[in-house]
Amino acid sequence: MEAPERIDMFFDAAAYGVVGASADRDKYGNKVLRCYLRNGYRAIPVNPREKEIEGMPCVATVMDLPDDVQAVSVVTPPAVTEHVVEQAIRKGIKHIWMQPGAASPAAVARCEESGVNVIADGSCLLVVLGCDQD
Repeated sequence: MEAPERIDMFFDAAAYGVVGASADRDKYGNKVLRCYLRNGYRAIPVNPREKEIEGMPCVATVMDLPDDVQAVSVVTPPAVTEHVVEQAIRKGIKHIWMQPGAASPAAVARCEESGVNVIADGSCLLVVLGCDQD
């Protein structure tokens, strides 16, 4: 399956987790969260050190996401992404978008072998949704 089809499938989800969400508005974890919200998507920040980001209550881990969250954007270092992927698979997440810089070959391979729709080709959610100039 090509990237455009993977992205279309990703955006069919009812709600999204943003793993690596940040309270710092200059960080990509914050920009991705704001981009979802600005485009009318329901997004939940995932950060174990924050209680709230951009007025949204945080959850500590992927395992704490509500059950209707079937897609996550990952904005973490590759080594952390590998742990996030394992949690997401256990949680039953169907779609994982590794933002540029978050992917590792092991994380991508784990998604593929588990049947998770993975986007890890350098595509950026900010560009796709038109938030890249913010």
